[in-house]
Amino acid sequence: MSINARIEQLLQGHKVLLFMKGTPDFPQCGFSGQAVQILGACATEFDHFNIFEDSDIREGLKSYSNWPTYPQLYINGELIGGCDIMIDLYKKGELVTLLTAANAVVA
Repeated sequence: MSINARIEQLLQGHKVLLFMKGTPDFPQCGFSGQAVQILGACATEFDHFNIFEDSDIREGLKSYSNWPTYPQLYINGELIGGCDIMIDLYKKGELVTLLTAANAVVA
């Protein structure tokens, strides 16, 4: 299976997927930690993928998304962006709107 097919399979299996360094309980960089906090503040159910556990995904996702850094947030298979974009969307109230539309906000 090609790397792009593996990435697409991961994305199809999750409404909200955060490719990050580490895990939500133990983020291994500040930006990944901030991304987890933002999703928590939005009361979001999300899945994560620790890019340190699979170097093929870590490198292939950069080409797939045309986004060179981590974390990367996807909602319904669509790249939303990294930490800075998440912060901006959160402050504008737009991130919770996107997450609500994806039925990923816990009532």
